[in-house]
Amino acid sequence: MSNNGAHLGFEQKLWKAADKLRSNMDAAEYKHVVLGSIFLKYISDSFEERHEQLQEQVSEWADPEERDEYSMENIFWVPGKARWSYLQKNAKQPEIGKIIDDAMELIEKENPSLKGVLPKDYARPTIDKRRLGELIDLIGTIGLGDYESRSKDILGRVYEYFLGEFASAEGKRVDNFKRQKVLLSFLLR
Repeated sequence: MSNNGAHLGFEQKLWKAADKLRSNMDAAEYKHVVLGSIFLKYISDSFEERHEQLQEQVSEWADPEERDEYSMENIFWVPGKARWSYLQKNAKQPEIGKIIDDAMELIEKENPSLKGVLPKDYARPTIDKRRLGELIDLIGTIGLGDYESRSKDILGRVYEYFLGEFASAEGKRVDNFKRQKVLLSFLLR
């Protein structure tokens, strides 16, 4: 792990929640569910932080709904129905899987560099929707994409922790998963 391998304090709790979600899925399947959710929280946090900054600057001609205000800061545009606050508000709905799939599609539509990259299979019958909602709520308690979290590389540390756990669950070496971290780093610019 980066930052001298220090734990953040919530990794094991988050892993246990993710592991409960697994049910009858193997680690190769559910890692996409968990890591996709973490990525979605990351970009939503980044977006929301910038959105708040722009709200404070409206009197200076800033527009919180102008995409260029985000892209010039290397922040992905996150449509309203893809923002974490919307997902968390709907986490207890039986259709939470479809809501997340729709959010991923919206994000890909609005951010061409993500086209075909995000997982969109949260609505499949093998995923327990109640546990998926619990995972959304738990991830919602963790700041991932705000400035402070980015400066501490919390996303990288959570991702690295999860890759190690997924590797153990799959009985594979962590090196096979480090390639995925490189891809995620590319997406996060």
